[in-house]
Amino acid sequence: MPAPTIRIWLETNHQPSFRAGGWAYVLAEGSALSGAAGGDRSATGEPIALVGLAEALKAAPPGAVVELRSASPTVAAAWRKLAATGDPPSADLDLWAQVSAALAGRTTSFTPAAAAPRTPTAFATAWAELARDKGKTRPFRAAIPKTNLAKAGVPA
Repeated sequence: MPAPTIRIWLETNHQPSFRAGGWAYVLAEGSALSGAAGGDRSATGEPIALVGLAEALKAAPPGAVVELRSASPTVAAAWRKLAATGDPPSADLDLWAQVSAALAGRTTSFTPAAAAPRTPTAFATAWAELARDKGKTRPFRAAIPKTNLAKAGVPA
């Protein structure tokens, strides 16, 4: 039996002036949807992208084929670093280790996504912004309610 194909839309939002950031993902496994969002203060863009990437990948079952989609430049940059050979990153080693552990046992590809209205990308972007704002006062993480996920615009 072939491994299930999981589609994940991951977006981040970082506000440098407050050093606050947020991430959110929507995961589609067939017609089943799930998602989560998180935010934190005192963070830069890349660590926020790495936390979101690790969280999204860990939500996919082991052995899954994962199609990761994002319009976020920080997620795309982190993915390019993962794909690059040569010296490992010198900062945020704990976060890179979490991403590497989450990648283990999953076949993962990355596709840039268009930031168009009424798409899972727009939905995840809105949740990442909300998570960033909630993360300004204390670390934030929450599952996205199923009733909200029904409005994510995930194509069949």
